[in-house]
Amino acid sequence: MGTENFFSFLINHLEQFFQYTGFANLTLGHIIMISIGLIFIILAIVKEYEPLLLIPIGFGILIGNIPFFPNMQIGIYEQGSVMSYLYFGVIKGVYPPLIFLGIGAMTDFSALISNPKLLLIGAAAQVGIFGAYAGALALGFPANEAGALAIIGGADGPTAIFLSSRLAPDLIGAIAISAYSYMALVPLIQPPIMRLLTTKKERLIRMKPPRAVSKTEKMVFPILGLLFTCFIVPAGLPLLGMLFFGNLLKESGVTKRLADTAKGPLIDTVTILIGVTVGASTQATTFLTNKSVGIFVLGAVSFVVATFGGVMFVKFINLFLKEGNKINPLIGNSGISAVPDSARVSQMVGLEYDKTNHLLMHAMGPNVAGVIGSAVAAGILLSFLY
Repeated sequence: MGTENFFSFLINHLEQFFQYTGFANLTLGHIIMISIGLIFIILAIVKEYEPLLLIPIGFGILIGNIPFFPNMQIGIYEQGSVMSYLYFGVIKGVYPPLIFLGIGAMTDFSALISNPKLLLIGAAAQVGIFGAYAGALALGFPANEAGALAIIGGADGPTAIFLSSRLAPDLIGAIAISAYSYMALVPLIQPPIMRLLTTKKERLIRMKPPRAVSKTEKMVFPILGLLFTCFIVPAGLPLLGMLFFGNLLKESGVTKRLADTAKGPLIDTVTILIGVTVGASTQATTFLTNKSVGIFVLGAVSFVVATFGGVMFVKFINLFLKEGNKINPLIGNSGISAVPDSARVSQMVGLEYDKTNHLLMHAMGPNVAGVIGSAVAAGILLSFLY
């Protein structure tokens, strides 16, 4: 081979190699999504906003937006790729019930059992879901897509993934990212709404300490909870069944190893998988659409409406309660499903006005009720839209 032919051969192969690099396939969309992924990671590390969620999701966004030459079985949407197999648990709704199993195993329903009327606050906060559903229909989304994105109002990432996997698989990425983003931003979004809707007198309301709950009550609750909710909404069985099963593992006292596995290694493993694959699903070539923008806007609105609904419902029922039995409206925000972050927000805002008024234990009642409520709402939407 002559010198000229050698250099021609080398240049051709270098050109061919360059075509397969990320630089050759980079688009503005990739740059935008990589920037968003970096923002998620920075918020998680610097501000400590839901780091267990935002770091896997943020890094997943980076993974999903490394540009590559098509048909190399690399991308999450390319059949046969490793990422597509990991993503199978998302698109088939396998991961969310496992998350709910872990949530059940780490949740104490004592606050709700001791004061059952707090369940109503969790139900009231679901107005954000059905408000978003109506808004999505008004904006021209098909009924199935409207139902899938409406669940963002419940601030429940696993439920959002579960429902969208059934109703709108093509929108899972946008819906999941939106739901988890707003979950992480609970400490920023909710306090201004809570302050706006309440008076200083209402913020200073002291609630009676919750009564002691017996071990028998704690064991009976998940059984009755399963039977009651799933007989009404059988479509919510995958989520509600695993939630109450996990709680029974915890409260029975005889399956500690199983409960520890569910709330530890299992939920941690699934959180990693669900975070990374959902993040990777935001591949710029399929994610950056007008629908995605619409989903984020409607998600924000539904989140605000859910917080509004919870706080205003407490103010409403206080009209019928005697002095000494009234509920502090600051726990109304915790009716959404972001456990335990929204309950911590109730505590944080309450302490701003009275350093000795601890609302966390009371807020956990509607907070865990919100987990149940969002799963029930998903079952209702699934039952008439699937």
